[in-house]
Amino acid sequence: MHKYSVVDIFAGPGGLAEGFSRVQHPDGSRPFRVVLSIEKDPTAHATLRLRSFLRQFESPPDEYYDFINGNCDEPNWSELYPPEWEKGVEEAWLMELGQEDPSLRLDNRLDEIRAEGQDRVILIGGPPCQAYSLVGRARNAGKAGYVPSEDGRHFLYQEYIRILDRLRPVAFVMENVKGLLSSSVDGRARIVEQVLSDLSGDRSEGEKYRLLAIASKATGQIELDAEGPDARDFLVRAEEFGIPQARHRVIIVGVREDVAEAIGPDLLSVRMEGVEKPAAVRDVLGSMPPMRSGLSKSSDGPMEWRSALLTAIDAITSVGRGKLGAHDDLLREKAKFYRANVAGLNTLPPRRGEGIGIASECPAELREWLIDPKLDTLPNNETRGHMPGDLARYFYASLSAELSGKSPTAGMFPQELAPSHKSWASGKFADRFRVQVWDNPSTTITCHISKDGHYFIHPDPLQCRSLTVREAARLQTFPDNYFFMGTRTAQYIQVGNAVPPLLARKIGDTLLTMLRGAGGEVTEAPKDGKPKTADLVDAA
Repeated sequence: MHKYSVVDIFAGPGGLAEGFSRVQHPDGSRPFRVVLSIEKDPTAHATLRLRSFLRQFESPPDEYYDFINGNCDEPNWSELYPPEWEKGVEEAWLMELGQEDPSLRLDNRLDEIRAEGQDRVILIGGPPCQAYSLVGRARNAGKAGYVPSEDGRHFLYQEYIRILDRLRPVAFVMENVKGLLSSSVDGRARIVEQVLSDLSGDRSEGEKYRLLAIASKATGQIELDAEGPDARDFLVRAEEFGIPQARHRVIIVGVREDVAEAIGPDLLSVRMEGVEKPAAVRDVLGSMPPMRSGLSKSSDGPMEWRSALLTAIDAITSVGRGKLGAHDDLLREKAKFYRANVAGLNTLPPRRGEGIGIASECPAELREWLIDPKLDTLPNNETRGHMPGDLARYFYASLSAELSGKSPTAGMFPQELAPSHKSWASGKFADRFRVQVWDNPSTTITCHISKDGHYFIHPDPLQCRSLTVREAARLQTFPDNYFFMGTRTAQYIQVGNAVPPLLARKIGDTLLTMLRGAGGEVTEAPKDGKPKTADLVDAA
């Protein structure tokens, strides 16, 4: 059965590609084959290259499991499996798009892919989003001399368009942050309007594309008219599709006009299948092995940690009556209970997770997606250090959320726990300390998790720490056997910047359903040298 060739640009650690590569036909065959992934960051590229190498096997080799189970250092893959490693290197490119002269290498490879794929090619990817994000725009506004029109990140989508024009795929997927919907340059028209116009093919050199909102709740599929579509129809809320995270992103799917005509309106209106009940933090983190935080800028060790945590709890119980919020008395009672628990522990939790663990309540689809029975332990699962002074705030936040079902804002913290931060009482950082809530999807995992843990506090008061890379990866739906290269900071950045792979698979499922609707057989050779629509899609 023919496979569609997938080109992944601005790939990061490979979230989109991972999802597409795991789409299956009913017979178990895989219709999407990643043939090129491009990423500019060396560490993310190392992760991407490793995963590209592993895709050359039906299942990862035993040596890989020895490595990620912690039984040995990373092997020299090029010596162990030369052909597979060479194929992975061939597929995963380290390259900054828009900087290198495309005629040197990239355009030749794109032309080869188009020719080799017999026009069965799909383009996926999302240009860097820092300039569009709400946080990024706030930071840029504070930079002396910042001129939006001179920020190249606003226009990196033009490189996406250039590659789209070169490749002329049967379909594409473009992902970006929610802020794209409201971002503008120098107060002029919203960037999203230009992006949609360019993607639809309103250019003399480009193909025409039908833009589809695969998560839209509208009754009919979006049709481009003189005024353009409502851009908000492209907003995908990941929690509505079984992702344990409230991640809201713009997902634009485009199908080439000739293929769209063959598919017909019914299948073009196909949307991703939602879930009745969103997956929650507890589903993926609740049964993971407990760990303690490390201590930064002080002696670190199990006994030191216990002493620091007991001091943190005492700081809370010593706050005057009525100052701990709506659950004041109950919070004090629970804090004393936890103190006794910590004081009585004979064996203190480690900083590195030991074992696997996933909640029995975890939805079957999500559980099967994450778990790998060949793992003895979870890779990338070690806590980082926190300042002892922050432990009281972490403990209060997680205990307050345990009782109220929501993370406390800055105004709910007693003055005795307030940090010496000049903006604490300004209202600008109301969620400076934000705990994830057990029975809700997590908040959006972003690359900011690499800077500190304040926005990503673990919901268990006894662990009193921020999320590990693996915990963040689970909330992003990276399979447990997905290994992230580099320093812990680099790993956090990779996870935060990625598209959730399970969501990507569902996007791929939906797109495949559409493309199969244009199936057919060619009864005569094309007269113009260009394949007919029936040639472009899988007839199966």
